[in-house]
Amino acid sequence: MRMKKAAGPLAGVFGLVLLILWSGGFLEKKPVGPDTALTMHVEKRYPEAPPTATAERTEIVDWYEAVGTVRPRTETQVEAQVTAIIKEVRVNPGDSVTKDEVLVVLDDRQLQSRLEQAKRSMESAQAGVDQAAQAVQAAMASFDRASSQYRRIKSLFEEKAVAESELDQAEAEYLRAKAGLEEARKGHAAAQASVERATEAVQEANIALSYATIKAYEGGVVTERDADPGDLAVPGKPLLVMRTGTNIRLEALVRESLIGKVRPGKEFPLHIPALDLTITGVVDEVVPSADPQTRTFLVKVTMPDQPGIYPGMFGRLLIPMIKREAVLVPPQALRRVGQLETVVIHDPDQEGWRTIFVTTGQANATAVEVLSGLHGNETLALPVSVAGPDSGSPAEEGADG
Repeated sequence: MRMKKAAGPLAGVFGLVLLILWSGGFLEKKPVGPDTALTMHVEKRYPEAPPTATAERTEIVDWYEAVGTVRPRTETQVEAQVTAIIKEVRVNPGDSVTKDEVLVVLDDRQLQSRLEQAKRSMESAQAGVDQAAQAVQAAMASFDRASSQYRRIKSLFEEKAVAESELDQAEAEYLRAKAGLEEARKGHAAAQASVERATEAVQEANIALSYATIKAYEGGVVTERDADPGDLAVPGKPLLVMRTGTNIRLEALVRESLIGKVRPGKEFPLHIPALDLTITGVVDEVVPSADPQTRTFLVKVTMPDQPGIYPGMFGRLLIPMIKREAVLVPPQALRRVGQLETVVIHDPDQEGWRTIFVTTGQANATAVEVLSGLHGNETLALPVSVAGPDSGSPAEEGADG
């Protein structure tokens, strides 16, 4: 019995609340079809006309956004050509360098020692050439005497003035002198070859010594530094990475179904989100093979010089897909309540304003695509900066309603 008596007053209060809500229009039910927008009734009229805009029905292009990375067109790894301890690293990432500017200095004591040794070897070889030249001259003199003696004895032998034994002896001396001359000439040639080898060794030592001072092959900007004084520099180990030249480009991955639209020489929009910048690039290269895991092609697009764009930044390559009709509204016309989006439109039948729910799609700084809720040509209310207590703006009433 107590429960029944208590339920009576509660039921009366609950009914009163329902009656108030129903009379205020909060529980108003309206049929919703596929082309019908959800509406919130706004009873208040606005004595002053708010700023307005028109929902525009127009043709737009759907864009495919291929994500990519800004990279330098040419990138150089600075490496040592000889093994040595690093004495100085004169640049840091971000430094601009000119051609032939000194970047890294290596310890050259061992290279200097090698050069001095090569020079001494060349001096010794040159001395050997001088000795061999003297030996050739001596052998030439002996050969001339033996040759002259041989001719004289041979002439006398033909006149039967000397014995045959003297002729044989003169001929033997002639042959020995001739062999000695040939041997001296070979020695001289070998000495000259030694000098040539020693000269090449000196040149190699000079070249190796020049590698101790690493210079910029051409002007550019240092992007990475991978070495410090005291480190061991060895051939094949990068010391610095430089971006040479001024051109940069966006390297993006394009899915295989769209690669037919991308060809070298074609222009496409590029967007750099960090700078909110959209520029036009020219396709420079399309790698003619797809990644078997992602089924995408690497596309390299040359970018115009723009301040603030650096290698490693994120970017998008925009590729047009299809054209279609869409309803566009200014971003200022949208109101958001939680996850819901609304606009306030003018209702000519009721000579007032009402708030409707909309669903939006793509957006940029100047327009937002409305997927549902508007058909185009509707008059939209824009927010007013100042509103009095008796003349609220549609934006305020939409939020409250």
